Amino acid sequence: QAQLVESGGGLVQPGGSLRLSCAASGSLFGFKGMGWYRQAPGKQRELVATITSGGTNYADSVKGRFTISRDNAKNTVYLQMDGLKPEDTAVYYCNGFTVVFSVTRNYWGQGTQVTVSS
Repeated sequence: QAQLVESGGGLVQPGGSLRLSCAASGSLFGFKGMGWYRQAPGKQRELVATITSGGTNYADSVKGRFTISRDNAKNTVYLQMDGLKPEDTAVYYCNGFTVVFSVTRNYWGQGTQVTVSS
């Protein structure tokens, strides 16, 4: 069964950088798309970035600072986070989704904590 394993979270100072990794147990081509979501305390889980065959999309709050990419040979999706701000603090989740007959199925990583603080 498809499994996503995340790594790369941690504590970083404002203005710092982190790179999150999400390794899939199978080929990324099994997913229609991949994405990163985050959830801060007391808030709803929100979309951060997605990547599909058609390109990438970003939330306005991270545009220009975060970059989502994939390495198909390694079956891995990355989220490069630069210029981190305290408001970026959240648990970040890797997501992969499939769509069959208009039914979407989501696969999730375990989540990794990103804390931006001095």
